[in-house]
Amino acid sequence: MPSKIRVSVVQTCSQAYSLDATLDKLEQLARLAKEDQAQLAVFPEAFIGGYPKFSTFGAVVGDRSPEGREEFLRYHSAAIEVPSPATARIEAIAKGLAIFLVVGVIERDGGTLYCTVLFVDPVEGYLGKHRKLMPTGMERLIWGQGDGSTMPVFDRTFRSQDGTDLSAKMSAAICWENYMPLLRTHYYSLGTQIWCAPTVDARPQWQSSMVHIALEGRCFVLSACQYAEEQHYPDGHAVGNAEERNPNNCMIAGGSVIVGPLGNVLAGPLLGKEGILTAEIDLEDVIRGKFDLDSVGHYARPDVFRLEVKLG
Repeated sequence: MPSKIRVSVVQTCSQAYSLDATLDKLEQLARLAKEDQAQLAVFPEAFIGGYPKFSTFGAVVGDRSPEGREEFLRYHSAAIEVPSPATARIEAIAKGLAIFLVVGVIERDGGTLYCTVLFVDPVEGYLGKHRKLMPTGMERLIWGQGDGSTMPVFDRTFRSQDGTDLSAKMSAAICWENYMPLLRTHYYSLGTQIWCAPTVDARPQWQSSMVHIALEGRCFVLSACQYAEEQHYPDGHAVGNAEERNPNNCMIAGGSVIVGPLGNVLAGPLLGKEGILTAEIDLEDVIRGKFDLDSVGHYARPDVFRLEVKLG
């Protein structure tokens, strides 16, 4: 049976917190992925809305400054609601290009922001979302926590290379959520085959984590990292060294990668620039890998361990 599809990870960043410019960039890069025959494209964490690298939002223990509140107002204004005209535009891009999109956004829900991933189907449009369960470090000041109601694994149909319909299960874990063993076990238990990992973690160690998850879950890992320079941020945004500002200074270095179920790197890592990685994946490799390791099946010990998930 045919089992191969083409997938892409897009290494890019927001355009100075400008929603219109960033959506235009989404369309341009999704089109390039489609030209490489990709049927699924994953965009980085906080691609729409922006990742405020180096920002402090004027906060110290016990106090917040008026300037920090103004910065949060600007950041809040750059976020999107779900649904909204912005999500309708993403749907139109997916449908117009006939490509499935997994997109990292900053979601605005009342006064709270969430680091969120949207799943957008080329036929049905918006399917659902995953909100980051545990923001990391200072992210906890500006983002709320997700909960069990947004931890889906979607079973979607793709057209294989010979024109036959092919089912694939996909999930998303955002940045350091990938270090949460019980979240990983939850997704494995639902049979995820395509593990999407939008991130801003550009450290070399991230590559080891992606290989580990691919091996542990016997799944394909598609990690899309941001690559950003100072010029991609609004004027006056915090930088690593305020005394040596330069539009070309790197803010987030990239490291996007595609990994197979036996830990083999199929594409990447891409470092030091924006770009797109594309690979053909054979979903039967998931089953080949589970021959000797199924971490929620024959390699589990349900008589010893049990996972309880609160989905509400």
